[in-house]
Amino acid sequence: MAFPYLEAVVGFMIFMYIFETYLDVRQHVALKLPTLPKTLEGVISEEKFKKSRAYSLDKSNFHFLHGFVTILMDAAILLYGVLPWFWKKSGDTLESIGLDSENEIYHTLAFLAGVMIWSQLTDLPFSLYSTFVIEERHGFNKQTILLFFRDMIKGMFLAVVIGPPVVAAIILIVQKGGPYLAIYLWGFMFVLSLVMMTIYPVLIAPLFNKFTPLPDGTLRSKIENLASSLSFPLKKLFVVDGSTRSSHSNAYMYGFFKNKRIVLYDTLIQQCKNEEEVVAVIAHELGHWKLNHTMYSFIAVQVLTLLQFGGYTLVKNSKDLFLSFGFDTQPVLIGLILFQHTIQPIQHLVSFGLNLVSRAFEFQADAFAKKLGYSKPLRDGLVKLQEENLSAMNTDPWYSAYHYSHPPLVERLAAIDEADKKAD
Repeated sequence: MAFPYLEAVVGFMIFMYIFETYLDVRQHVALKLPTLPKTLEGVISEEKFKKSRAYSLDKSNFHFLHGFVTILMDAAILLYGVLPWFWKKSGDTLESIGLDSENEIYHTLAFLAGVMIWSQLTDLPFSLYSTFVIEERHGFNKQTILLFFRDMIKGMFLAVVIGPPVVAAIILIVQKGGPYLAIYLWGFMFVLSLVMMTIYPVLIAPLFNKFTPLPDGTLRSKIENLASSLSFPLKKLFVVDGSTRSSHSNAYMYGFFKNKRIVLYDTLIQQCKNEEEVVAVIAHELGHWKLNHTMYSFIAVQVLTLLQFGGYTLVKNSKDLFLSFGFDTQPVLIGLILFQHTIQPIQHLVSFGLNLVSRAFEFQADAFAKKLGYSKPLRDGLVKLQEENLSAMNTDPWYSAYHYSHPPLVERLAAIDEADKKAD
């Protein structure tokens, strides 16, 4: 008797929906608490707390609706055989325009084009509501409807340009890979990731945002001196116009080897009136580099990718797997999609493990910035970012342990304060 892959996948999807909804309910209860955590009393203003609470509850309510609609759609697509039906229809469409549906690359691209259009249409109402109702209501949205749709069209254009050669390469590798298929697939994805990391900041990101050099001044000098003291090979220091879309703030760095760049959101500079707070945030980010967190994360991703492709090679020719989901052929892309569905339990465990590691890295980067003498400005900067982004002040411990890749503010401040007490 064949293993019931379809029933097992849908059953696990529903189980995870129930489990995660339980965590969401716990978090919703925490968000409704009328008082700040004791650690934040006197640190966060009452006005900011009330605004944060309202914003978090709005997002939570929206998440409940979005999650419910998503699980209904995903389960229906699998149970009612929408995927095999859509695969067949994409082949029929190719035939109707005079193309060979037996050509797997053409067939796959037609299928993906339909999936992309479907995804955009079904997600559009939620994206519009999130951006122009929730984010607008709480003062974060800065983009117009025109800019929203322009960004969406640009994203689709990039998918049309980049997607076909990548998909074609993957199909050819699977068809001709032989016993070393997993290694070939991993090697291709490794090279692709390096190429994308190289061209994204230079060619893709500027399509959506404007990057300008940070003007000469004390802030630039402080950041350059900090980077130099840590032997960080800083080549360029940019400010990005994040304020054209949102008033949320951030900072990040990128680049290979001796060609590193740091990007500051203009909103970060505006919100942190004290330059030392901005420098402290950068010190935290440089801590990730100095402590090799970026390298460890990259290696972990590569190992997991290789293991994932190794698992795929074991099931890619499983006729029972394809038949269980309603397919009487075994296309490469469909095999990858079905394999992703079947390893959901492992993916959830891996994601949870990566979150644990990520939170540990955040504590270490905070401690690194503190050792550089940025304890107070880092603390003040974290509080300011929490306030200005209206991040959740009260968090359920189970919810944050499962979902958060960064520790809640209460835990980060407690760790900084504890380090200060030990130093005293």
